[in-house]
Amino acid sequence: MFDLLDEAILPLSREHVFWTWSAQAKVNPIAVKRAKGVYFWDIHGKRYLDFNSMTMCVNIGHGDERVIRAIQEQAAELTYAAPGMTTRIRALASKMVAEVTPGGRLSKVLFTLGGADANENAIKLARGYTGRFKILTRYRSYHGATMGAMAATGDPRRHMWEPGVMPGVVHFLDPYRYRSTFHRTNPDIPEAEFAQDYLNHLEEIIQYEGPETIAAILIEPVTGTNGVIIPPEGYMQGVRALCDKYGIVLIADEVMSGFGRTGKWFAVEHWDVIPDIITMAKGLTSAYAPLGAVAMKPEIAAAFNERVFESGLTYTSHPISLAAAVANIQAMKEDRIVEHTAAMGPVLKRMLSDLAERHPSVGEVRSIGLFGIIELVRDRATKEPMAPWNGTSPAMIAFRQYCLDQGLFLYTHWHTVLIIPPLIIDEAQLQEGVDILDRALEITDRVVA
Repeated sequence: MFDLLDEAILPLSREHVFWTWSAQAKVNPIAVKRAKGVYFWDIHGKRYLDFNSMTMCVNIGHGDERVIRAIQEQAAELTYAAPGMTTRIRALASKMVAEVTPGGRLSKVLFTLGGADANENAIKLARGYTGRFKILTRYRSYHGATMGAMAATGDPRRHMWEPGVMPGVVHFLDPYRYRSTFHRTNPDIPEAEFAQDYLNHLEEIIQYEGPETIAAILIEPVTGTNGVIIPPEGYMQGVRALCDKYGIVLIADEVMSGFGRTGKWFAVEHWDVIPDIITMAKGLTSAYAPLGAVAMKPEIAAAFNERVFESGLTYTSHPISLAAAVANIQAMKEDRIVEHTAAMGPVLKRMLSDLAERHPSVGEVRSIGLFGIIELVRDRATKEPMAPWNGTSPAMIAFRQYCLDQGLFLYTHWHTVLIIPPLIIDEAQLQEGVDILDRALEITDRVVA
């Protein structure tokens, strides 16, 4: 039934697959055969070190038998139950997700299919809870590709679908120190003042828009693909304080930064902040099955005790996906993966700093846990990026191709290189990838002014 020769995979895919995020005529996919740990292999037997956890999601690594068995056992027992029913696995998964939220305070859980619909449902909950309409998000953000999540997204991926996306979204600026709009002539401003300037900017926008109209601030605690921007000390606490001051719901989009990626279960824990809602996906199951979730404080759920929550999904709380989530969380606890990530964080930071010292095309490196980025520039003095905003360049294309040729799979975004490996990676495997990066950076060094 499933017999297909390896050599037929690419021709059939090119004939029948419509590719996302791609110009169809330019797609050149890797035909993947198998994966294990931090590596995967293509149909020709070539091995790749996975430095992007596929799509920033395979947190516990590939091929974990505990999760595979849990999926198999659940499939044999019960493959589906209607949304209005409950099951053993639904009860257990809800409890386990609630327990790993900050302080266990977000005790009600709505399961979705992925990160985009988790964010859309979080927006619905915030609007229903507050009776307000507007949602504030940042320009350097990505919240998903459905119409509502795309509207919330700040980066240029939303442009193609405007108008027509969800109304009521207002964007504000990120506390992005390397390219700070407010501090180009004062780059050495103390961190506390830097954070306060961006909080003042946010509060000014709240005032202009009318606090009584704003339902939520939706924020990636650590910005993902748009820069791995780590907030300065005091910023997240200040956002929490502004939300409390104006009665605004704080939604933390932890789709990418959650489940150990930063060395905590959720990134907000680095700043001792408890949001009102957390959205999650990706590392929730380590992508062994599709699943998203919205965890919320009980008072938000209670707003719908007597009032119908007019939303739903056919595949909410899908048993097979929930089995993957339960086994994934158990594996993370058994193997102390969050603690391992925290220990590997300084190792990655040191390796990236060493690259920055050796290569003039590296403008800045940033990392927290195993969530890192290399920002490439043509000129360190002017910070001119190696590729234009929302574009690429011959140097960036050649850089990534070299990495692939050398068996290193990673994600480049405009002028940046993301370093987001499976959280089980060890120091030797990290060094293996960084050694390839070291050689690849010679390509970008050659175009430095």
